[in-house]
Amino acid sequence: MPRLEVPAGQAGQRIDAVVAAGLGISRTIAAQLCAEGNVAVGGRPVAKSRKAVAGEAIDVTVPERPDPLEVRVEAVEDLRILGDDDDYVVIDKPVGVAAHPSPGWVGPTVVGALAAAGYRISTSGAPERRGIVHRLDVGTSGAMVVAKTERAYTALKRAFKERTPEKVYHAVVQGLPDPLEGTIDAPIGRHPGHDWRFAVIEDGRPSVTHYKVLEAFGRASLVEVHLETGRTHQIRVHFAALRHPCAGDQTYGADPRLAAALGLTRQWLHAHRLGFPHPVTGEWVHYTSTYPADLGHSLELLRDGLA
Repeated sequence: MPRLEVPAGQAGQRIDAVVAAGLGISRTIAAQLCAEGNVAVGGRPVAKSRKAVAGEAIDVTVPERPDPLEVRVEAVEDLRILGDDDDYVVIDKPVGVAAHPSPGWVGPTVVGALAAAGYRISTSGAPERRGIVHRLDVGTSGAMVVAKTERAYTALKRAFKERTPEKVYHAVVQGLPDPLEGTIDAPIGRHPGHDWRFAVIEDGRPSVTHYKVLEAFGRASLVEVHLETGRTHQIRVHFAALRHPCAGDQTYGADPRLAAALGLTRQWLHAHRLGFPHPVTGEWVHYTSTYPADLGHSLELLRDGLA
């Protein structure tokens, strides 16, 4: 059982912050340990928000858990193959599937699903991220490429780093963006108050999103989005900053009433097209993913004026 003594410099900080710093873990995991009663002072469990006192001892019980980065081979029935090349595979990732294992995620992954389907994926990169050269959020569906060979992994990684691929998304956002076509150039970083959210902040990483309104419905609009950069949650953060969050995206301020009217349980955001130079021949290739049933249904409701 680890025991941490609170140094004077950490007095007044939240217990979860002190535990995270002392054990070298994330605040999220430290907060989870507190919530499970595994962080105690004087033999009594303490809440994550309790302020630390200089010199006091914090006892932490770290329960044995399955390795969060272990790849679980698990079939995903609605994962479709858009393109199968000797060097890569392009999938149509369904909602609810992560790109690869990560701490805190217990659901299916692209890596595990491809393994279950018998695909041999590049072994380059971290073991849990084999073949992954770019990612889609768990709550975002659509086209995603995975490297099958080492040469493809190297070439595709370089291409995404140099922003060569064309990444085109479709999103339904609340209201009507003004202007109807434009560029959002605003830096993105971690939200100062929420570890699991991102925000437009002054010292964030450069982030550029190009958009064009395709259809307007009054309460919401269908937009086409071209990403110049690829920050985590970029489209969701940028449109939320414009006060036009993706419909259904309650993490970033979407109206729950509109989400209910559209039957949405996640953000309306789909990776519609993906183009990139073939990792071996250099020839430009591209793939298109159609809307999944939930997004297609909600779009029809808007077109019919029923939401």
